[in-house]
Amino acid sequence: MEALLPVLKSHPGLSVLTCSLLFRVAHQLLQKLPVPKAVQQDAFRSWKWKNLSVSMVHSLLTGTWALTCVVIWPDTLSNIHKYHNPLSYLLICVSTGYFVQDAGDIILTGHARGSWEFLLHHAMVIWCFLYALYTQLYIAGALIALFVEVNSVTLHLRLMLKLADFQSSSMYHINKFANLFTYVIFRLSTQFYLTWYIVHNYSWLDHGGYFFVTMMVMNIMIVIYFYRLLRADFFPRSKSYVRQNGTHNNNSKKFLSD
Repeated sequence: MEALLPVLKSHPGLSVLTCSLLFRVAHQLLQKLPVPKAVQQDAFRSWKWKNLSVSMVHSLLTGTWALTCVVIWPDTLSNIHKYHNPLSYLLICVSTGYFVQDAGDIILTGHARGSWEFLLHHAMVIWCFLYALYTQLYIAGALIALFVEVNSVTLHLRLMLKLADFQSSSMYHINKFANLFTYVIFRLSTQFYLTWYIVHNYSWLDHGGYFFVTMMVMNIMIVIYFYRLLRADFFPRSKSYVRQNGTHNNNSKKFLSD
């Protein structure tokens, strides 16, 4: 692994592109798996299921990877600015490659307008991660940011269950509480810690202003998503609204936005 690090650092762009292509290969391989009938019968749900399948692989991989790195190298938490090692650098290459692949999938399949929030999020993440890879700064910060992928596992599962019309299942009921827990612990808390670190060390951080603005935009987005999540899973609207948006295929996009 030590021998790999100089190669990655010498060609970060090529490393990201390679990882992006690997996720595209994973996308193709996942198409061989069976899908629920409700997904097969709707074009948007079918695309979303394929897209989420790759996202689930990314979340399981990078969320576990990030937590493992912090357990083995606790300095990651305290030296966000400069600390990194071969595994953490490789992790950011892999994750950046996924976000590039996912943004390309959204745009090339014609879903950019309906997924503009995801594209905005991906653009900010890609820019920050590429900055870290090219400057070799904030690698630890990018790694900590990937703690949110632990929550993304339950978020993706939630949406996949909705795609399959399993909102009434016990699995959905259990997952919504697991999703709430991981959202607070791994998403909100992670964002709070990174924001605190930037504010507390703002005077000497490289490009601190840019990262502060980026974090604030991300914070606003995450709070809005949290509100939507609480409204949809714990304070649902009337049954007639749910029927209208949950059983008609032509309303899939609106239904799945909650």
